[in-house]
Amino acid sequence: MHKLGKIDIRVRRMSDLVHATLRQQTRVGREQLASQEIQTEFLRKAIHLLIALVPFLASIDVTATLALLGAGSIVYTFAELKRGAGHSFGFISSITFAAARDRDHGRFVLGPVTLAIGAMLALLLYPESAASIGIYALAFGDAVSSVVGKMFGRIRIPFTGGKTIAGSLSCFAAVFLVAFRITNRALPSALVAFGATAIEALPTRDLDNILLPVGTGFLAAELLL
Repeated sequence: MHKLGKIDIRVRRMSDLVHATLRQQTRVGREQLASQEIQTEFLRKAIHLLIALVPFLASIDVTATLALLGAGSIVYTFAELKRGAGHSFGFISSITFAAARDRDHGRFVLGPVTLAIGAMLALLLYPESAASIGIYALAFGDAVSSVVGKMFGRIRIPFTGGKTIAGSLSCFAAVFLVAFRITNRALPSALVAFGATAIEALPTRDLDNILLPVGTGFLAAELLL
């Protein structure tokens, strides 16, 4: 009986050691996964920020800017169809693969196309200042919200598909600063920023690239101009 007791103690110790090792490996795995997700998000939003160049280009030539966005969408679509068929299309396919989220693997990545469509609609529908605010909301508000939410978001907002309070507050701040910088009107800028934050929080996935500039541009045209 004494020997059996010792064996039982050793078995328990080994079991505890195995469970502790598994918990440690799980924790490390989760941290590595979170780090990889943040790196992917940084890359995605770095690409996302390029849309902020559109208002400057449009101030020079709106028609040429629209043509550039349209042509870029067509080239990207062709590259993505080639990638889906198992053929690489130069650096476009490489960047798309590196920036793709888990949910995007194995399917057509719509983000760049909806990004261009959102900017084009804002330019077509609204005056220059309102269109700029809508596009900057897409470039900065959405990008900042996503990165801050991934890095610091702890409290999730119900019915938003995982959006966080930290991310939404950062979106509000970014859009407010952009709108106020363009119009120098605090209260209307805050209302536009609130509307943009509400739109960004909707669980619309890639469609927010269209809804955010169009919706924010509409609010800016009604409240600020």
